[in-house]
Amino acid sequence: MQETGVRNSAFGADKLGLTGLNAVHWNLHDTALYEHAILNGEATIVEGGALCAETGIHTGRSPKDKFVVCDETTEETIWWEKNGKLSPEQFDVLLADFIAHAKGKSLYAQDLFGGADPTHRIKARVFTELAWHSLFIRSLLRRPELSELTNYTPDFTILCLPTFKADPKKHGVRSETVIALNLTKRMILIGGSFYAGEMKKSVFTTLNYYLPAESVMPMHCSANVGKDGDVALFFGLSGTGKTTLSADPNRTLIGDDEHGWGPGGVFNFEGGCYAKTIKLSREAEPEIYDATLRFGTVLENVVFDPVTRVCDFNDDSKTENTRSAYPLDFIPNASRTGRAGMPKNVVFLTADAYGVMPPIAKLTPAQAMYHFLSGYTAKVAGTEKGLTGVEPEFSTCFGAPFLPRHPSVYGNLLRELIGVHGVDCWLVNTGWTAGKYGVGRRMPIKVTRTLLTAALDGSLKNASFRTDPYFGFSVPTSVPGIEPHLLYPFKTWKDKSEFDQTARQLVKMFNDNFVKFESHVDADVRAAAPEVQIAAE
Repeated sequence: MQETGVRNSAFGADKLGLTGLNAVHWNLHDTALYEHAILNGEATIVEGGALCAETGIHTGRSPKDKFVVCDETTEETIWWEKNGKLSPEQFDVLLADFIAHAKGKSLYAQDLFGGADPTHRIKARVFTELAWHSLFIRSLLRRPELSELTNYTPDFTILCLPTFKADPKKHGVRSETVIALNLTKRMILIGGSFYAGEMKKSVFTTLNYYLPAESVMPMHCSANVGKDGDVALFFGLSGTGKTTLSADPNRTLIGDDEHGWGPGGVFNFEGGCYAKTIKLSREAEPEIYDATLRFGTVLENVVFDPVTRVCDFNDDSKTENTRSAYPLDFIPNASRTGRAGMPKNVVFLTADAYGVMPPIAKLTPAQAMYHFLSGYTAKVAGTEKGLTGVEPEFSTCFGAPFLPRHPSVYGNLLRELIGVHGVDCWLVNTGWTAGKYGVGRRMPIKVTRTLLTAALDGSLKNASFRTDPYFGFSVPTSVPGIEPHLLYPFKTWKDKSEFDQTARQLVKMFNDNFVKFESHVDADVRAAAPEVQIAAE
């Protein structure tokens, strides 16, 4: 077997049971991985220098194909309502078949860190079948120094073989695609999907399991810090502006997707960014645009001209979920340490396609826990295959697919941290105004940035506030630079009766969704539920 690159000679692929391999390429750098990807026919270099690959039928995650091994360690600690079960015996059969499938192949191994805080990080060794997958995970996780590789022994191992096809009958899974986590053996198997995001989200899920026991809150959020050290967290689901809004030229970016909040402050789990590129432009998102079109970046499913290799970010013919993965240091004002102090502001981002929520609202700690557990946004036509019109989505903790434990574990942790550190909490609607999706317009990003700036610099707290008659939170009555009517959503609608009906419908959705959490929260959180305070017309 050929071996290239740098590794700990005492801990090789054979420790996982991987034998009969053609080669293992250890910790290759970007240039070498480009060479392998091109020679293997895996990807294409596009104008600007990025490496562009296609992910086939899977252009996003497959949450229904994720399984956790149920054993003595996990039986009472996993949120089984949202996580599929595998027995230890089923996992062992699956692992044996993965190992057999790898025989004769050349694998790429990266030794990386999940977490910028040395006290709470995990050492993740990632074996991939594809060179571009190795470049992707090398960009998304944190890279050890060369000296740290000498004695590197992994805490967790990921084996990603996209050409492996699971057998539902034999392996106890749903389809030919599988993401299997064994938290006792500290192993993750990924097969049947070329979508690279499965690897990074598996590391996130793993940290979500272990960190609460260390009094660390794992979070699906972006984070940045101001010149005075004021940290802001941005929670939000895909399409709400989490990456865009945290990439603020006037603030230092800590990270764009996954963080921990512990005794030492906030720390990034990752060493890179994973940005959506649909409709990406230099005018709207200059930092992300420039990071996307350069050597070392990996593009997924981006359409480009076959002759000029120029990318067309407006073309969604492959998927709306086109992506760019690049190291954090591609963003000029990104943090080099991935660490900062205690948050001063927490922002929940929602893309309300019903057009009835205000552009910003201030939340009490109880309301913050309510909306954190609710995790509301709305999906619109085109974001998922077969979806037409508007569909509400309540993804608890703004990341239900990545929560191995019950949501109340994370909700209680967040509430405790908010209370201890006196954090201000805000709900920001980056969705629609002046009507529903298809009738109204998207909230102007200039408006959102102006309101966020006022919230983060503290000036918004000095505004006068009204209580929203539908949702009960506090909404500013006027903000310099903002058209006054935007702060009163019903004033933006031509048909006031339709607004009232739509708002009541959304309030009911909130209440119906929260029933499953009522027995897990205190009375003040239950009382924070939206309640219409005006008579129906």
